[in-house]
Order: sequence, then C-alpha cells, then structure tokens
Amino acid sequence: MLNNLLDQQRRNLEYYFNNLDLNAVDQVLKLTLNTKGLIVFTGVGKSGIIAEKIAMTMISTGTKALYLPPTNFLHGDIGILSKEDLFVVMSRSGETEELLNLIPFAKKRGTSTLAIVSNPASRLANQCDLFVHLPFEKELCPFDLAPTSSTTVQLLFGDMLSIALMRAKEFDFAAYALNHPSGAIGKKMSVTVEELMYKDSHIPLANPSDPLIDVLVELTNKKCGALLVADEQKNFHGIFTDGDLRRALQSQGSDVLHKPIKELMTPSPITIQKDKLAWDALKIMQKDPKKFVMVLPVLEDGKVAGILRMHDIIQAGIS
Repeated sequence: MLNNLLDQQRRNLEYYFNNLDLNAVDQVLKLTLNTKGLIVFTGVGKSGIIAEKIAMTMISTGTKALYLPPTNFLHGDIGILSKEDLFVVMSRSGETEELLNLIPFAKKRGTSTLAIVSNPASRLANQCDLFVHLPFEKELCPFDLAPTSSTTVQLLFGDMLSIALMRAKEFDFAAYALNHPSGAIGKKMSVTVEELMYKDSHIPLANPSDPLIDVLVELTNKKCGALLVADEQKNFHGIFTDGDLRRALQSQGSDVLHKPIKELMTPSPITIQKDKLAWDALKIMQKDPKKFVMVLPVLEDGKVAGILRMHDIIQAGIS
C-alpha cells in the first residue's frame, strides 16, 4: 500500500512541476519583490495553515510578512493593510466565501491582491489583481476530498517563493545568522515600546466630553485605527476604535454621532507602559489568536505617553 501511495504522490508532484506556469510565477516574484510594506497572508482551513507557515518562512529569510485569520480582517484588522502592502489569499478552490468577502475591502484600502489557487477559473482568481494557478491532478485521499496533494503544492510554491525572495534580496548567511537566533533574541531583549510608539502630536487623542462627530477627523487623519481618550492633563480614560465606531453606528444609527466619546469608549482596555519591551507588547497583542489587538495605548504613571501599532512592531523585525 505504501509503495502505491508513494508512486501516486510522485505522479502528483510531477504533474505540478510539468504544468506550473513559470511566467505567472515570475510575475508573482516581481510583485512580492517590489512590495515596500508587508506581505500579509490569509487562508481558511488547511490552506490557512500553509499560508501561516509561508509567512513565517518569509520572516525568517528576510521578507517582512504576516499571517492573520480571515475572521480577524472582517472584525477590524483590515485596518492593518495599506497601499504599500500586498494581500495574499490562499485557497484550493478559489471559491471560499470568507476570502471573497475580503477582497473588496482590501482594494478600498489601495492594497494589491494576489490569489494562490488551484482553480484558475475561480472567482477569487478573477477578483484579485494577480493570481497564480497551482496545478494538481488529484488529492492523495482516495475520495479526492481531503487536502493532501493540493496543500503539498501550496507548500512547495511558498517555500520556493520565500527562497527566491531571499536570494533576490541577497539575504546572506550573516543576516540569516542574526535572525537565528541571537539577532532576533537581541531585538526582543532590547527594543522598547517607546522606540516604536507614536508620540506627541502623532497620538490620536479625544477628550471624554467630545461629541463623536467632532473627533472623526482625528480618528481618520492619525491612521492608527483608534482614539485614546484623555483629559487635558493627559490622564487616560479609555480607547475608541474603528470597530467601536462601526458597532455604534449599526446599533444606534446616526444619533450616536452627537454622543460624547466617554459613553462610547472602552474604559478599561489592555495597556502597556512605555519602558516595556516591544516583544512583550507583541505577546500581549497576540495572546488571543482568534482576535489580535492591533493597537495598544502606551502609558506612563496613568497618563497617555503614546500609541503602539502591531504593524510597526512587525516592520521592526520583531516577531
């Protein structure tokens, strides 16, 4: 039985290598290489597991990447995407509704989109800016249902892309050694929250008595996805996020625009002191894998000192 399975999987892999469109692969390499920001991966089920692994491989080989579950994006984390980022969705069928629902929101933020699929005629392939078809003949599963061969070719493609980026960026042994492990540990043990946080005039602030309608410009212009609520002495009262805004409008309608922010904020959010390590902040933000915290209020003796974004921690190479 095992010999038969090995022969079948060998044929499956030969089919992949013989039918992979190298021109499309080259386009993907150019797109990822020219991405100035983060390469943000997502996927559902087994494809999501592979997507997370590829993101981790890219991080360790010199490419700034991140994986987030699709449900996180639909509940506020879409705010991490920017015009400089690349949003990569992985799916065997290319028809996964959770992923299809994300594409319009990513495009509204000006983020480039890439689909990695095994169905070139799928809606996901058609809706993204670029797609690559990962061919496979059939699953190793006798019912042709359980993702086996399809996830194998996903992993092969992701590893190949990661190493191609590594080579193109001339990420040498010295740089690799810094990340494995002393360099990464060094950053984790030395970079503080204060070094990465937004401070002074860049902090998005609101007074507890401010009507919501008066602070929407501050919420939008500071581009942190949240407002820190503080009084004139900068004593911290709470936080108001993009998610709070959506929920308030959905539940209360336009009347909510005239309510004071103190009635809408979260009064006791997770916070961090400015002298703590950025690595500690990241662990706090990722404590619940089902719902990452994307921004943290930074305090000093109960007063607002800054605001820290997960995006900036990842960009600093701390992950």
